Amino acid sequence: MLAYHDDEWGVPLHGDRKLFGKLILDGFQAGLSWAVILHKRARFLEAFDGFDPERMARYNAQKIAQLLRDPGIVRNRQKVRAAVSNARAFLDLVERDRSFDALLWSFVGGAPKQYRRRSLRDLPARSRESDRMSAALVQRGFRFVGPTICYAFMQAVGMVNDHLVTCYRHAELRRLVAAG
Repeated sequence: MLAYHDDEWGVPLHGDRKLFGKLILDGFQAGLSWAVILHKRARFLEAFDGFDPERMARYNAQKIAQLLRDPGIVRNRQKVRAAVSNARAFLDLVERDRSFDALLWSFVGGAPKQYRRRSLRDLPARSRESDRMSAALVQRGFRFVGPTICYAFMQAVGMVNDHLVTCYRHAELRRLVAAG
C-alpha cells in the first residue's frame, strides 16, 4: 500500500489502454478495500490479457466461466461480465470518438484539479465531475462506473490531487503538474 501511495496514486496517467485498465480495476474494487485489488492486481493483468480491450471484447461464456473459477481475481459474475462489456464499449468509443483519454480528462478540463484537503473527512466520495463522467460512460454502454467509482478512479489516475496537504506527495504532485 505504501509503494502504491508513494509511486502511483494521484500521479497523472494518460493513454487510452492504461486508463481503461485502471477503470476496470476500479470497477472490481467497488465494495472492497483497495488492498484486495492491489494484492490481486498482477493476477488480474494475467487473467484479463493485460486488459487488452480487443482480446477482452472477444471473451465468450467459456472464458467468463474460466475467470469465475480463478481464485486470484475477484470472482463476481456481474463485475466480470461488466469488464467484458466495458471492453466492447471502449472499442466502440475509441472507434467513434477516437480518444478515451481525451474524453476522461475533459471532465477536469484536461489538467489535474489541485485540492487542499486537510483531513480524511474532507475527501468526498463523489463530485460533479465524477457524476458527469459516470453519466457519459453509462451513456456509452459502460457498467460499474458509478459516480463513486469514477471519483476513486479520478483520484487514482491523478485527475484530482486528493493527497492531504500534510502529505509530502501533495506538494510533489502539485509541482509536477506545474512543471507541465
